[in-house]
Parts: sequence; structure tokens; C-alpha cells
Amino acid sequence: MRIGIGHDTHRLEEGRPLLLGGVRIEHSRGLVGHSDADVVLHAVTDAMLGAAGLGDIGDAFPDTDPANRERDSADFVRETLKRLVLDHWLVVNVDVIIFAQEPKLGPVKEEIRRNLARLLGIEESAVNVKAKTGEGVGAIGRAEAISCQAAVLIDR
Repeated sequence: MRIGIGHDTHRLEEGRPLLLGGVRIEHSRGLVGHSDADVVLHAVTDAMLGAAGLGDIGDAFPDTDPANRERDSADFVRETLKRLVLDHWLVVNVDVIIFAQEPKLGPVKEEIRRNLARLLGIEESAVNVKAKTGEGVGAIGRAEAISCQAAVLIDR
């Protein structure tokens, strides 16, 4: 068994779609990044790569590669999962914390959980999604950005 951790942060901007865990969330602002800027899928990808000793998301899917421009972050998860499976690793469970002052994520946590389980091919009970605010502190608390931390356990 191995565990990996991942983290990602992107700033919010008017006129962009907000995607978290592959789920589109109605909000006036979305995350800015080279790909679709889905911090949840980026953190999960990073955690999977770390658990398998395969570097990080910047190594695997660099923002200097035009192929990753506006790319669906679910592709990062699927491609990373294929790499793990080729090396006989399976995802056991995933735990994520989304840090966002707004929008309130309570109503969409289950949908994010279901989508992560579907993407990873694991039971919903093996995925946990938590949401925290920034309590008015820093870029998260001022609603300037959204972050995510993820832990992924893998086993052969």
C-alpha cells in the first residue's frame, strides 16, 4: 500500500465556468488555468501520481504543452489511472477537502463524490468529499481562489 497527497489552487474570475470534481457548478465566477482548472481533479491526479512515485501533475501534464490548453481535467485522472493499472496499482480510497468561501458546496458534495467514484472505478463509499471555508482569511477567505487537498491510497 502507498499513499499520495495532492494540492491545487486556482483563482476565480468572472465569465469562466466553475468545475469541481468534474461537476459544473452554477456560480458567477470560475477557476482560471491552462486546462479547465478543476482543482479537485488536479489534486486527485497529483495524489495518484505521488502514491505511485510518478512525479507530479506538472511533470505528467505540463502547462507548457499546447495539448493541455483548455483540456478536460478528467482526462488527467483517466490517463493517470491507466498508468497506475499498467503497473498493477488500484485505487483503494480517496479523501478530498475543497477550500472555498463561495459558493457553498454542501448541496453538490454528493455529486462530486459520485463523479470521482465513477472516474476512478471505485465504490462511492471509498470516496469522501469535505468542504471548508477560509473564514474570511487569505485568498480563499476573500473568495479570490479555490483550493483542494487530496489523499489517495493505492494497493497492488
